[in-house]
Amino acid sequence: MTLKQTQREDPLYIKVHPKDNIAIIVNTGGLPKGTKFPCGLELISKVPQGHKVALEDIVEGEAIIRYGEVIGFALKTIAKGSWLEETFVQMPSPPRLEELSIATHVPKRLPPLEGYTFEGYRNDDGSVGTKNILGITTSVQCVAGVLEYAVNKIKEELLPQYPNVEDVVALTHSYGCGVAINAPDAVIPIRTLQNLAQNPNFGGELMVVGLGCEKLIPERLVPDGDMGKIVSLQQHAGFIPMVKSIMEMAEARLDKLNRRQRVTCPASDLVVGLQCGGSDAFSGVTANPAVGFAADLLVRVGAAVMFSEVTEVRDAVHLLTPRAVNEEVGQALIREMQWYDDYLQRGQADRSANPSPGNKKGGLANVVEKSLGSIVKSGTSPIVAVLSPGERATDKGLIFAATPASDFVCGTLQLASGMNLQVFTTGRGTPYGLAVAPVIKVSTRNSLAEQWHDLIDLNAGRIATGEATIEDVGWELFHFILDVASGRKKTWADHWGIHNDLALFNPAPVT
Repeated sequence: MTLKQTQREDPLYIKVHPKDNIAIIVNTGGLPKGTKFPCGLELISKVPQGHKVALEDIVEGEAIIRYGEVIGFALKTIAKGSWLEETFVQMPSPPRLEELSIATHVPKRLPPLEGYTFEGYRNDDGSVGTKNILGITTSVQCVAGVLEYAVNKIKEELLPQYPNVEDVVALTHSYGCGVAINAPDAVIPIRTLQNLAQNPNFGGELMVVGLGCEKLIPERLVPDGDMGKIVSLQQHAGFIPMVKSIMEMAEARLDKLNRRQRVTCPASDLVVGLQCGGSDAFSGVTANPAVGFAADLLVRVGAAVMFSEVTEVRDAVHLLTPRAVNEEVGQALIREMQWYDDYLQRGQADRSANPSPGNKKGGLANVVEKSLGSIVKSGTSPIVAVLSPGERATDKGLIFAATPASDFVCGTLQLASGMNLQVFTTGRGTPYGLAVAPVIKVSTRNSLAEQWHDLIDLNAGRIATGEATIEDVGWELFHFILDVASGRKKTWADHWGIHNDLALFNPAPVT
């Protein structure tokens, strides 16, 4: 495919903070040696798009500053106008958790926004779905093949009879047996599965397929212990009866789900997850700030908004704990950072494992720079609650939901926390999607939006070129969220049926 040709651009760079001694190049394809900017800066080497240029001479050992924060120290003297490659940057130490300020700069709550609604599916427990889906939980990987066969038959033979039901989703995973089921950290995958089954987009119609000899007994996934919600394959005499039993139980639930109707709900019933993947140096200046503005709007209408990814928060946590609404929330945030520090240490991994090679090609030098751009998604609201991995959200407002940075694991955990819609920013591009909840993908660059015109839902790259402001794109995203939640608009991922597998976070031993 030939990419859309753009007009020749004037040379542009973005300097985020007055203290910064570096900037990133905006122009598609980067800029060659000899390029002169209106301010008088001249490039003495080529600089790729999104990569850093030194705005002044930076001597060896001197701090490199972006977002007004130290992202590293120069390993060699870097001349003004030269490309500051990631290999020139020594990563600084992470913020010391025991020295963090807590609840010292709690933001004032922004004035509420009244009158915003969406058309959702009201559930008996008060939650609201943005989709109408039959979810079938599994207690162990052993049953996945049988369930996949049954789900295909359900979609072919039953689903057309229930037009109000959008999809049938099998919640398959690699957990359930061959694991240390009573290990302390096993609580994470178990509560994740328990809470996944209660996601508001499933309408409360719980159904579990188990084997019969697994360590994670199916009853643990049924809150009321009702065995009538469980199909146990070892109780059946052959494959066909297994499939028939699954289909009969599914049909009873399809009948109930088909009666669900969208009704007008206040925007406060939204539970929105925020995530980024395939990040680049533009993430922190275009897409993530726009998402942060939209996050503030969602908080103002009374919604729950979750941001996550511990490893992409850890190096900027000193900017978050002062925003904790109180000491308890601040300590909970520190607790999750410490848990993950210990987890990485047990695995003999360190912070340099993040970012990915693609992140570096997009201009990110290290996880410190990545973290500073990542947390911008959280906007400016006070942090009112902290969730451990897989816990269900019960508060309204801005919530930190602790997850790994892996797209698939983070998405799975946010679904377990009750997310009914996700906003996902990307600079390098990813076709990521979730079957359970709509995923709105926001690009950081114009060129990515042009290249992936039928995968990107909203382009924040216009902010970098001055075609739109952060506020413009933030409001556009806010209204798009309401439209997608209402079923009035469909994300590209849902249009194409691009849905990633769920991925449990299991830090406990596998036996």
